[in-house]
Amino acid sequence: MDPLYRTTPPPQALSKTRGDGALRDVAQKLEATFLAEMLTSAGLGESRSLMGGGSGEDQFQSFLVRQQAEQIAKSGGIGLSETLFNALKEAQNEK
Repeated sequence: MDPLYRTTPPPQALSKTRGDGALRDVAQKLEATFLAEMLTSAGLGESRSLMGGGSGEDQFQSFLVRQQAEQIAKSGGIGLSETLFNALKEAQNEK
């Protein structure tokens, strides 16, 4: 795979390129992904039966849930990103 198309740098490159900020970003993205799945499982993305938005709402609901999860993670989340950051930092220091 061409490195230009890589979406996330390998963990060893994170420390060399951007340091702790990159690890925090990755940890926050992982927390947002987890929260998006939890919100979807809780029924946040389900269509309403009466006065709903129709097929348009169904098609774009996942984007809304993802944005909500990212905002939750950015505002402190549930503490998962900090735990992930510490684990990534520890794994990075062991190398």
